[in-house]
Amino acid sequence: MKPIYLDYQATTPMDPRVVSAMHPYWTLDFGNPHSEGHSFGWRARDAVEFARSRVADLIGADDDEIVFVSGATESCNLALRGIAASAASGRRKHIITLGTEHPAVLETALWLGDNGYDLEFLPVNADGLIDLGDLESALCEETLLVSIMLANNEIGVIQPLSDISSLCFDVGAFVHTDATQAAARISINVDDLGVDLLSLSGHKIYGPNGVGVLYVRNRPELRLKPIMSGGSQEHGLRPGTVPVPLAVGIGEACAILDEQMQEETERILEYGQRMLAELKKEVPNLVVFGSMEHRVPGSLSLGVPGVLGEDLVQAVTTDLAISTGAACSTGSPKPSHVISALGIEPELAASGVRISLGRFTTNHEISAAIMSLCTAINMLNGGI
Repeated sequence: MKPIYLDYQATTPMDPRVVSAMHPYWTLDFGNPHSEGHSFGWRARDAVEFARSRVADLIGADDDEIVFVSGATESCNLALRGIAASAASGRRKHIITLGTEHPAVLETALWLGDNGYDLEFLPVNADGLIDLGDLESALCEETLLVSIMLANNEIGVIQPLSDISSLCFDVGAFVHTDATQAAARISINVDDLGVDLLSLSGHKIYGPNGVGVLYVRNRPELRLKPIMSGGSQEHGLRPGTVPVPLAVGIGEACAILDEQMQEETERILEYGQRMLAELKKEVPNLVVFGSMEHRVPGSLSLGVPGVLGEDLVQAVTTDLAISTGAACSTGSPKPSHVISALGIEPELAASGVRISLGRFTTNHEISAAIMSLCTAINMLNGGI
């Protein structure tokens, strides 16, 4: 039997409805959406635009504010590099982000720091949340952009984006958020968040891998330059033929979320609360990393003093698919930079494992996972 999959923050399985929606565009309706002279191109174009509208509906945006890209990493790069390139000749050279961001933002920000921009990494509190006072103190008239993840990809904490955006608006700074981990777990409305730029990925919302979105707010003063050359597709921001099946897939995934998110997240929240309560009962010294109050449903970042996270993952590998942290950091010998940023001592940080539930998680799987984890922890820790 396959292990029980509890690594939904790494990737989500494609919903069968998404697969069905995509299939005709691999075979019958295979046209290039940029071919304007025949019906194959028209049908492909219409499919892309319908998908665009479905993504827009999920986040409360206008259709023409949605740009299709290859994934959230490209989306974050286009947001940060694109706005920096557009403002290169201006006085605003200050960029703010958090030390707990995904590498797609961290490494892009570091690149900008090496290329003439004044980069500032703000710390987070012990619960993983930003101190708004720190942000207010850091903001200035030279601040160009603030990039802060909506929901963290390792510990799942939700940052107060509407408050962040309000502070940034007061000094004329733009706001980008990586909403990759949030989109399948909480309702998102770009106006409520107040953000100018927002990144999504298809494979984190039960859609296909290889496609993502950058939301770009319609504001005259908000201009991005493309970071690649080769064509004027996607409002001139992302050259290349739009992959119709992938666009259709992410559109279908967004439509499904729009329809059933409330029921789904309530169930996942209940499963996550049950798992945590029963694990704490059996493992009294279990530690939860990050805020429990401000956290997406079904996201658990846990540690047990004296038990290495890597050892626990290996001990349950035939029963469960869990991870020590972000999939993009696999192979790194260092403790998670996110957990370390909470002020956790290295030994405890090294005990961290990430467990994430999702759409296809069942109540029976939760029971089996609790038993497997408790057995493994007791074995590794010599009995608790």
